[in-house]
Amino acid sequence: MTDSLSGPEPESRKAPDSADATPAQPVQPGQPPQPAEPSVSGALGDSMAAAARRAGFSPAVDGEPISGHALLAAMGGIRGLVEAVLPGLVFLVTYTVTFELIPSLIAPVLIGAIFFVLRLAKKQTVTQALGGLVGIGISAVLALLTGRAEDFYLPGFWTNGVYGTVLLVSALIGWPLIGVAVGFLMGEQLAWRADPSKRRVMVILTFMWAGLFILRLAVQLPLYYAGNVEWLGATKLLMGIPLYAPLLVVSWLMVRSVYAATAAQTPDQPKL
Repeated sequence: MTDSLSGPEPESRKAPDSADATPAQPVQPGQPPQPAEPSVSGALGDSMAAAARRAGFSPAVDGEPISGHALLAAMGGIRGLVEAVLPGLVFLVTYTVTFELIPSLIAPVLIGAIFFVLRLAKKQTVTQALGGLVGIGISAVLALLTGRAEDFYLPGFWTNGVYGTVLLVSALIGWPLIGVAVGFLMGEQLAWRADPSKRRVMVILTFMWAGLFILRLAVQLPLYYAGNVEWLGATKLLMGIPLYAPLLVVSWLMVRSVYAATAAQTPDQPKL
């Protein structure tokens, strides 16, 4: 038992508080002691952990397997999934049953408006619901102007085309946008480019995300030009969250792995 009247232990017997903390500066006579400053590696580890928790991957940060709950949180929870899927599903079902364009367009717009009002009434963040409502509105206007139900899906083609092209070009020229996003999210800006392992992983991930958007176009555009609204709507739903969610998990695991490996190579960096 430690004697409460005893003085502090000698420095040689004290264990360091943290492997990634900078030792405190020597105390000068007449000056208060200076606190230890956190190392850059510690700050990066904290940034990555915080970013991952914001994305809904708290279990993975703590070394646990990614659960269904964590995956749901990363995609906005049950409500986020419903808001993303239901309007398109309602349009597809309504058109398949009635083959009437006007009711099929009104139904998803009403669904989007209801989601927006509910979030507003509960004083919750309305960004996702508002973005969804605007997207549905643009899709409905395009289909209404042309009189073609398949034009409801035109904005999705534009989005996939732009995302896929930009990501692909960025990877080909050596500036993968996934790496740029991860670097700034973690607070190391473009320092990852100097690490061959990190750079390779960021290029691979950028190609993978570009491939997702390009694959959607390759499958859905022929259906659009064929006027096959039923299969176009079905493939859009199937190639949405069911493909997005696994790729999101793979991306997080690859980033986590390469940063953990880099930290293990440097003694004063904590493992993530």
